Amino acid sequence: MRIRLAASNDHAALSAIDTVAATDPKRSEEIAGWIEAGCCHLAEVDGAVAAYGVLTHHFFGHAFIEMLMVSASHRRRGLGAALIEHFQSLSSGSKLFSSTNMSNRPMQELLIQTGFKPSGYIDNLDENDPEIVFFSAPRPTEA
Repeated sequence: MRIRLAASNDHAALSAIDTVAATDPKRSEEIAGWIEAGCCHLAEVDGAVAAYGVLTHHFFGHAFIEMLMVSASHRRRGLGAALIEHFQSLSSGSKLFSSTNMSNRPMQELLIQTGFKPSGYIDNLDENDPEIVFFSAPRPTEA
């Protein structure tokens, strides 16, 4: 597995693995924007795009994992954890946040497994499905 910054020629592959992009063209536009902004990172397995994540700094000035998507055929193989750990290393010395719906138990478990702790929740984003905010304490910066 190799993690790298996504480039414009990765757009089609990222859209193809994104379960929302298949039915919502706005997601494909979001992916293009994330690539252009330089905040979309991807994981390749045997040279093929298998997962991606988006790290922004718009959450009250802190690093925030805005999106994490693993292709259906590559789930439960450590790619999500590898991307989160990659983002933790990029954010060393800084607070890192993420969020997921209360209904998304696999993502909650992944965040906890990678050292995140629940930090609160937001009602009324999705009908009857609160968004849980998670926090990862700053890791020491590497010398």
